[in-house]
Amino acid sequence: MPLELIPVRCLTDNYAWILHGNGQTALIDAPEAAPILAELAARGWDLDLIALTHHHADHIQAVAELVAATGAKVMGNTKDAARLPALDLPVRPGEVTEICGEPAEVIDVSGHTIGHIALHLPDSAMAFTADSLMALGCGRLFEGDAEMMWQSLSRLNALPGRTLICSGHDYCRGNGAFALSVDPENATLRQRLDDTAAGRRPCAPATLDDERATNPFLRPAALRDALGMAGAADVDVFARLRRMKDSF
Repeated sequence: MPLELIPVRCLTDNYAWILHGNGQTALIDAPEAAPILAELAARGWDLDLIALTHHHADHIQAVAELVAATGAKVMGNTKDAARLPALDLPVRPGEVTEICGEPAEVIDVSGHTIGHIALHLPDSAMAFTADSLMALGCGRLFEGDAEMMWQSLSRLNALPGRTLICSGHDYCRGNGAFALSVDPENATLRQRLDDTAAGRRPCAPATLDDERATNPFLRPAALRDALGMAGAADVDVFARLRRMKDSF
């Protein structure tokens, strides 16, 4: 049976994700303690694990308060340990670890930062991608380059289409407006945006199939002609799209 998944809105536009099942509770990223602790208390759950995707403050700044309140263990990429809170459970990309009793694949998704990881739970068909693959978008290239991010997105795009993509922020309005600007004839994109605006579906999570159909950063092959880049490699089209989004 899939793990129970609870999104928690934090700060201005962050998502934290609570997972529960097999007698355990885990948290993916820790932006803000109060709403997370309130959600745990409302459900009567004790927090066992905090899994971190990358070192940016809006993903780790509540770790100390949450650990003090719950005694949860902290998991993160050992290759980025110097920039993360103290890790009880260091992991490496390419490994399979365990979250709430289920196998969790650790995937290198560097680009937004070097050392950013995603966590894929195949049994529950979920992937926690934070600021790599995002709802209708992808993260800015603060530390990596376009080729690195394209490789990361390609790893995620190889997951099963039914996988729920649980990203780190609700940037749906801005990402959706940009997607529509470069892919205006995409009826599936328009329907997704209409459904989100009307409250018929959340911005995130969405399945990978949804992202493949609507997220321009997964659609370079469909957009290269419209961008005047016929014959260009996917990575070059992606790089153009990322530059365009940066100045959108």
